[in-house]
Amino acid sequence: MCLCLFSSVSSHRKKMICRILLLIKLTCCVCAGTFEVNVTKSFYQAEENQNVTLEWTFTPKADGSLHSLFIYCEMVTDHKVSVLFHLHEGVEVSASEDEQFAGRVHCDKDVLKEGRLRLHVSSLRTEDSGLYKCEVMTNVGVGDGRCHLNVTAAAHEPKTRRPTVRPGAESQGRYGLYMGLGLGIPALAVLALCVYKMLY
Repeated sequence: MCLCLFSSVSSHRKKMICRILLLIKLTCCVCAGTFEVNVTKSFYQAEENQNVTLEWTFTPKADGSLHSLFIYCEMVTDHKVSVLFHLHEGVEVSASEDEQFAGRVHCDKDVLKEGRLRLHVSSLRTEDSGLYKCEVMTNVGVGDGRCHLNVTAAAHEPKTRRPTVRPGAESQGRYGLYMGLGLGIPALAVLALCVYKMLY
């Protein structure tokens, strides 16, 4: 569904459109039930140019199909939010992947049916350090899990200078935060209404 919208939209807007569509989908399914998404490790440590496998677990569908499986994984830092993996109805949407992770993230689709999300991130960079959050939605429920990755400079290489943040990058991060809050509050209101209707 996101793919048809991407032909004439900028990269930043592509990500925002996917987040909005996912939020709409998640909001619609909140009343159907929730379930937990867990991380196997809450903290990962690695050096530059190494590879790491980030892993989450969730309640799998009874039939094992991926058709109604939605996954949205992103890395969050003080300066930006970067999409590293997006699965829509069992199909990977590489168009929403951030340039920072292009060609470096691989998902083990075979274990998705077992309720395991394994993302292999190769050729790590120090700028890959941050909070990694994956939201998973199935017909069973919705949930998210978070872990931290810290990538240090390789011991044998001199520490490289971090690139200067271009003007306006910080305000883009705030824009995403405000958009998230603006959409999150109505979603919470819908959730509260659903819970209230279920109880009374």
